[in-house]
Amino acid sequence: MKNPHDIILRPVLTEKAYDGFEDKRYVFEVAISANKTEIKQAIEAVFDGVKVDTVNTLRTLGKVKRQGRTSGRTPEIKKAYVTLKKDSKTIEFFEGMAQ
Repeated sequence: MKNPHDIILRPVLTEKAYDGFEDKRYVFEVAISANKTEIKQAIEAVFDGVKVDTVNTLRTLGKVKRQGRTSGRTPEIKKAYVTLKKDSKTIEFFEGMAQ
């Protein structure tokens, strides 16, 4: 198995992500090559006492940006919406953020 910290890059902290905290749904930016089972195992390995119920993934292509005549793309990212089981404990990192 890959290193869990190479799979989970950073949490996504937006208003939409804050709304899911009550339902034990968290959003993370993950490696593009990671699949759902790797993400589930990485979340359970990094955060103690957490049991993952479902993982939904979303890939967004980078936007085309221009500066003068040259054009380029912003980076492509992959997000994972992780829902925890009802009997699972919450992730302590997010406690107290959305109040």
